[in-house]
Amino acid sequence: MSVNSPVTDKAAMKALLKGSIVALVTPFKNNKIDEPALRNLVDWHVEQGTHGIVAVGTTGECPTLSLEEHCQILDIVVSQAAGRLPVIAGAGSNNPTDAIMLSNHAQAAGAIATLHVAGYYNRPCQEGLFQHFKAINDNNDLPIIVYNIPGRAIVDIQPETLARMAELKNVVGIKDATGDLSRPWLERQLIKGDFAFLSGDDCTTVAYNVSGGNGLISVSANVAPKLYAQVQELTFAGKYNEARELQDRLITLHSLMFKETSPAGVKYAVSLLGLCEPECRLPVIELTQGTKDAIRAAMVELELI
Repeated sequence: MSVNSPVTDKAAMKALLKGSIVALVTPFKNNKIDEPALRNLVDWHVEQGTHGIVAVGTTGECPTLSLEEHCQILDIVVSQAAGRLPVIAGAGSNNPTDAIMLSNHAQAAGAIATLHVAGYYNRPCQEGLFQHFKAINDNNDLPIIVYNIPGRAIVDIQPETLARMAELKNVVGIKDATGDLSRPWLERQLIKGDFAFLSGDDCTTVAYNVSGGNGLISVSANVAPKLYAQVQELTFAGKYNEARELQDRLITLHSLMFKETSPAGVKYAVSLLGLCEPECRLPVIELTQGTKDAIRAAMVELELI
């Protein structure tokens, strides 16, 4: 079975949703999608051992994509991946109607799952958050990964609310960007059955996996995919000391990815690899020279360039 064939069993989805899953950048050239660069990036991640791709997420600059561009990028990524690794579609919106529409396109395109953020800006209560995800669950058949990132969305999906969501037939996992390492411990006590626990923060990924996590949706894996896949594989083998030592080497690079507004840092780093232009869309602007120099130095230290 191709990894991009529909999978509805939660145990099977948990097996697919693990390891280093890259939150893929969207290459631009003169403010247009650079399709050859995008296809090349997908091939490169397959070669480097990345375990999965999230397309058109925040790192893919979804807030400044048109609907047509959003759908085009996902179509390209799924087509180029060609079943060689799983593709998850960013489909989130604070408007459930839009979230359902994007989910329907993701299903038609051949994504294995969708990633849905909590309701940013309109700041729903816990019951409102549950009903938002229930509406998506009830109107599309793709598996859903809940994205909890209170730093951007303002609202925080509490463990008890996530446990209710996990009872919905299509909700199969969480991308946890809370930075709260007690969350997986608490949530695992409440959630029964198979469920994928994914860190949304490169800095905490080793500790998150120790806490019962299955992997990471990573920004920095755009730059050092082989190394981030190795960190994940070491944790799965129970080699936590070795994973920590490798994470120690990577932590400076990851911190620099967020020194200025993301994804400016990661796209500049990918440009140093010759894989895309550093171009972002406004309101994300070009990095300062000091940050560029620091990123280059970190990549040289890691022997990436």
